[in-house]
Amino acid sequence: MEKDTIAGSGSAVLQAKEEEVTMIRKNKKKMKVMVAIDESAESFYALKWALDNLYVITDITPEAGSGSNVLTIVHAQQPFIPAGAAEEQSSAALLSRALQVCKENMVNAQTLILDGDARDVICQAVEQMHIDLLVVGSRGLGKVKRAFLGSVSDYCAHHAVCPILIVKPPKEHHKHKNFKDRVA
Repeated sequence: MEKDTIAGSGSAVLQAKEEEVTMIRKNKKKMKVMVAIDESAESFYALKWALDNLYVITDITPEAGSGSNVLTIVHAQQPFIPAGAAEEQSSAALLSRALQVCKENMVNAQTLILDGDARDVICQAVEQMHIDLLVVGSRGLGKVKRAFLGSVSDYCAHHAVCPILIVKPPKEHHKHKNFKDRVA
């Protein structure tokens, strides 16, 4: 009889905890997250990192319903390349691959193709869409390359109107030439 009493009180504690978690989730602000991707393995690593880490924490799953948090995957088409059928197909294929990664992680996402300099159009989209968190990958450019080529993550860190999470590639990235194959 003593075991039943202990089990019964444990069950009540568990039920109270579940009710507390449910209440917290109902009162939690819906978070809009944007992940910027390009053709690089580092951007897909950032997407996977966000899915593995952020979405477990914030409970963004298809079961969360239509009022759930929003994940937007954005890709900027380069301004110096005329946006033709080939560019559109390339962007569509890239976003399709990203959506497949989300689907495998049971996360609903919407996609957006932007035309223009990635640094500018991403920051503009963040502001216009009222994004709560921007996630970008880091290619690990050195200071000289970053100065000449410009860094999208660095620019966004200074100009985006929301917090930004820059996901660095794993340390093995520099050791393994097949890094791109491992995250694909």
